[in-house]
Amino acid sequence: MAEEKIELVAPVKQLLKEVDDLYPLGMVHVDFTGDKSGVVRHDQAELKQLPGMMVVQVKDLTAPNYTASHELLHLWYTLKQYPQVLFNLSWGDKDLDDQSRMFATGLYNAVMHRLIVADQRKWGLINETIEQEYLKGLEAALPEEDADPLSSADQKMNTLVRVINLFDAVTFFGNHLAVVEEELNQRYPYALKVAKEWQEKIFNRPMEGPWETRRTIVNLFKLVDEQLGCWGLPLLNNQRYATVTPVLSKRQLRLEVKQVFEIYRSDMQLKDNQGNAYTGLRRGDGQNSFVIPRPKGNAPEEFVKLYAEPVQEFLEKRGFPYTVREG
Repeated sequence: MAEEKIELVAPVKQLLKEVDDLYPLGMVHVDFTGDKSGVVRHDQAELKQLPGMMVVQVKDLTAPNYTASHELLHLWYTLKQYPQVLFNLSWGDKDLDDQSRMFATGLYNAVMHRLIVADQRKWGLINETIEQEYLKGLEAALPEEDADPLSSADQKMNTLVRVINLFDAVTFFGNHLAVVEEELNQRYPYALKVAKEWQEKIFNRPMEGPWETRRTIVNLFKLVDEQLGCWGLPLLNNQRYATVTPVLSKRQLRLEVKQVFEIYRSDMQLKDNQGNAYTGLRRGDGQNSFVIPRPKGNAPEEFVKLYAEPVQEFLEKRGFPYTVREG
């Protein structure tokens, strides 16, 4: 346990109060432990749900207010009903499931960091020292690029990891990227070039509310598969594997399921060996929005009933999370 007492600065105290007020299952507490590594990474804190309490566990004291606020903001956006990524399916291979969840979570977080970093900069929680500590953490985690980053399938997957991390880093540095760009370009010339191309394609429109955020997550899933296709690699298929909770207008919630979603038999199974899965894909972008087990008897009339249900009734009856689009 850390010996020094960590004092939250005023913006983080206010954020903690807001999150605590929003959290429906008790109180929210921040706990500090560990030492100072000298680097900043986004895996230095985690959420632990305890009876009557959600604990933000900060495990590295290099930049405690930055790290605590980062994790609290993730929780704040979840509690404010921004889209979540859930994992209800299995490929039937634990290693492949672990890899799929890792990539989908990394891409989802990279989108959410667009909002989170903007909040942290607005509140003065990112300064030059933290930027340098972040850079050290990035370079410690990412080996330098090889001379030919696309020379083999393994090299291409390593390049994908670099690109995702650098895509996130470009978001973090924002208007301060020029300060570190030369150093990053020396270590990761190809991956940085691709990451900046992704930034131009993904963040070319404002992203503020839940609806725009969901659209951005889905677009990034699509873009990554396009990139993998160009490299001749198997696709991640996060549009099918990962459930992105839907954001729906009040009008859409009154429509029948068949007008908003298409339900398909998945080539994956329900996780934990729970049998055949059917996936609700959003019409228009094809994103997995919910997963259901095989309807009783697998009879055609059961699907007719499902498709005829009002969307809101269908989702709420099954406890599926969704967000109402404002406006």
